[in-house]
Amino acid sequence: MKLSAFGDKFAGQSGIVELMSDLGSALNENPDMIFMGGGNPGRLAEVEAVFQQRLEALMRDPAGRHSLFGIYQSPQGDLEFRQQLAAFLRAQLGWNLGAANIAVANGSQSAFFILFNMLAGAMADGSRRAIHLPLAPEYLGYADAGLSEPFFTATRPGIELLDGQQFKYHVDFSSLQLDQHTAALCVSRPTNPTGNVLTDEEVAHLDAIARERDIPLIIDGAYGLPFPNISFVAATPHWNDNTILALSLSKLGLPGVRTGIIVAREEIIEAYTNANTIVNLACGTLGPAIAKALFRSGEIQSLTRDHVTPFYRDRSQQTLQWFREELGDLPWRCHKPEGAIFLWLWFEGLPITSQELYQRLKRRGVLIVPGHNFFVGMTDDWSHKHECVRVSYAQDAGAVRQGVKLIAEEVRLAYEDG
Repeated sequence: MKLSAFGDKFAGQSGIVELMSDLGSALNENPDMIFMGGGNPGRLAEVEAVFQQRLEALMRDPAGRHSLFGIYQSPQGDLEFRQQLAAFLRAQLGWNLGAANIAVANGSQSAFFILFNMLAGAMADGSRRAIHLPLAPEYLGYADAGLSEPFFTATRPGIELLDGQQFKYHVDFSSLQLDQHTAALCVSRPTNPTGNVLTDEEVAHLDAIARERDIPLIIDGAYGLPFPNISFVAATPHWNDNTILALSLSKLGLPGVRTGIIVAREEIIEAYTNANTIVNLACGTLGPAIAKALFRSGEIQSLTRDHVTPFYRDRSQQTLQWFREELGDLPWRCHKPEGAIFLWLWFEGLPITSQELYQRLKRRGVLIVPGHNFFVGMTDDWSHKHECVRVSYAQDAGAVRQGVKLIAEEVRLAYEDG
């Protein structure tokens, strides 16, 4: 089979393809596999019960049921959902926006594919532009989203060493170099993979840089503010007419409905909607149908405050303590867990690469994600890239505890064997 340039790029292997392939096939190969690699959220019974009640109410309503299954929604997404969400954001955060500032996507991955390629790559004047990531490491799902290469640039982070075997990345503004080929800045907040939450000051500084250069600041809030609010430190939600904010229902507990949300000024939403029509024709209905009542009633706040945020905050601290017990005096650190559903472990001077550690753990029935995949846009051979791994703590506590033990065993063996 002869493939186009598009086919060669998107039908091949990549970090995100490897991750999702492992998640999809692991159970068939090893029913006892411990999943500590993917981004699947934990199961929260109280939150699932709310979703069940909403879905059952839809099934009892003939008009609602027909709207759910029998009607194409607009490529911009269900109007009532967008109206309810806009009203929620105005009331809670004071943002000056309406339904026209919001578009629905068939998952955030789809949304970023369209957004990135709208803004960067080959330009009409023959030049090329790139998306800049001010704080690598960043989400590995970005890495292969561009239709051409090179598509991303990135800035190496500053590293602050903290007590308790922790550290924290910061945006190194002294090294942040942009030029006329920079199309946009993009950050996730909290950051996938590290759980880092950019400070309000860092966000304000990035916003000022983006405005000065007349490029958008893209904030991926899939784990963050204002929902699902898997954030454990004080932080202010950010949006203005130069910001493209991406939100999601996945980490709220609805990854299967594939609902992403874009909040931006109207001209960006219009351009996105036109592109989405070509790529996806229309948006899915299930996520908005379940969630619109949560925004109308404000119940989204109690769900996150009382269930989602406490679950992940407590689990992150417990998992970190387990690693402290198991890894002991080995040369390791954990990025300060400020949000998201992962711990980011740094094994300084690790004699093997994180890829080899991943392979060894996979053979022992534990899935993690090797760290080098996340340094999108960084072309230098920084050893730190191969000393880090991402570990999810969202699954069953007993499985996570066992996974921690096996990870520690393999890391200890790697240091002992040299």
